[in-house]
Amino acid sequence: MSSRRSRQSAAVSRITDDQIIELVSKLRHLLPEIQHRRPTKVSASKVLQETCNYVRSLHKEVDDLSERLSQLLATIDADSPEAAIIRGLIM
Repeated sequence: MSSRRSRQSAAVSRITDDQIIELVSKLRHLLPEIQHRRPTKVSASKVLQETCNYVRSLHKEVDDLSERLSQLLATIDADSPEAAIIRGLIM
């Protein structure tokens, strides 16, 4: 009986080809690298590859900005108006 339930839940949770096409299309429009190209057809694998690259670059940018912020906070007085502004922006 449990195998019957798992087949039913698998059938319910399956994503259709049309849904995949729609999701890839939405991703395509979010990616700056692909978005600015001429409106040529881009394969789903290329969109997914560019999505991974873009997410990696965003992670790197967040890490770099966090490092810069840490360095900035280390150089200013904790009670200064600048530190208060930075704390307010972070919160």
